[in-house]
Amino acid sequence: MLSYVADLDKRMFCHIVSFTQRHGLYAHAKRVSASGDGHVYLYLSVGLMLTHAQGQVLFNLMLASFLVELPLYLVLKNSIRRTRPCHALVGFESGFEPSDRFSLPSGHTAAAFVMAMSVAQVYPVAAPIAFLWAFSIGGSRIALGVHYPLDILAGASLGSGAVLLVHPVI
Repeated sequence: MLSYVADLDKRMFCHIVSFTQRHGLYAHAKRVSASGDGHVYLYLSVGLMLTHAQGQVLFNLMLASFLVELPLYLVLKNSIRRTRPCHALVGFESGFEPSDRFSLPSGHTAAAFVMAMSVAQVYPVAAPIAFLWAFSIGGSRIALGVHYPLDILAGASLGSGAVLLVHPVI
């Protein structure tokens, strides 16, 4: 069963990367991925905290959620030690060098889902846009060749779970 899941994960990865290359979406994927870099969360949450009545709630929820998500992410990534597809697949060249060696879970995706789930809790009307953006972050990480689809699913679960765990106590 595990080999079937691993094979399916690899085939889905190859399909997404092939689609990205065929349609010239690599540069777009790089831009989308960059929108999920850490500084974006800080700027947005501080900006809303200073300008919107519910901004402090969002900031507190995100901060507490990241305090749960980040240590779990580091433990999982360094325990599982799954090699990134750009380093594991013979003959595959991604043209994008990730910041570390391991792929499971996706940190970019986990952080994007912390943001999206927090926005959904505080500003429900903005939830569809926030989740569309978070899913786009995950897809971009596959398109860039640095994550398998299951890495994205794990990151989305980790980020969402951290917010759902923290939200009742904030």
